[in-house]
Amino acid sequence: MDLGLRGKVAVITGGSVGIGLAIAEGLAAEGVDVVLAARQQARLDEAAQAIASRHKVRALGVACDVGTAAGCDALIAAAGAFGGTDILINNAGTGSNETIMDAPDAKWQAYWELHVMAAVRLARGLAPSMRARGGGVILHNASICASQPLWYEPIYNVTKAALVMFSKTLATELVRDKIRVNTVNPGLVLTPDWIKTARQLTASSGGDWEGYLKGVAREHAPIDRFAAPEEIANLFVFLCSERASYVVGSTYFIDGGMLRTI
Repeated sequence: MDLGLRGKVAVITGGSVGIGLAIAEGLAAEGVDVVLAARQQARLDEAAQAIASRHKVRALGVACDVGTAAGCDALIAAAGAFGGTDILINNAGTGSNETIMDAPDAKWQAYWELHVMAAVRLARGLAPSMRARGGGVILHNASICASQPLWYEPIYNVTKAALVMFSKTLATELVRDKIRVNTVNPGLVLTPDWIKTARQLTASSGGDWEGYLKGVAREHAPIDRFAAPEEIANLFVFLCSERASYVVGSTYFIDGGMLRTI
């Protein structure tokens, strides 16, 4: 199916690994030029070169920390080299591991900057370009934890819930400019971040992080497995297209049946 995306320009944060990289690959396969943001230039360069070679599109890696205002400004400026932006994927994020009683203010603030303020700043910086080009798409990668929290990551749960509300509010503000804003709430996805968390949680009990992840899938997902990043990316790519032209201000769960409410 031709999704009508060829020639568009997409900015993807957290684009060098995991879900972000899978989204970049999926969009590039549809002929979209991609600007990938992450903190490690070498990894970005490798990803961008592979995407450009494989899909015959333009691909640029921008090393920046979107959890800071300066990092967002650098990404916005770099994206201008492509002549404008049609798609923004706010994907950068990371899991946490703490208790509310013990977590310091600095940790709360850092996650707020990464999960919420990065989305605010990038929307504010890139929406004018979308408006000038006749419209666009902004998608936020939140989490099932925004609605169904996991006990050990309260800061992640709270900031992802805030991201969903920001997305809903932004959708109402930008729809008049033909910019569609939506959220995706993945469930269990086998990313490096999940592996990192599993290693942390099993460090004091033998380190069987793979067994831990199998147990997590068995406990939480009726499908009895983690998703591959590409499975999540497929939904993002569809939501970027005109096939989803009436989808505005929505939140989509893609979780293998993990969500326990209707």
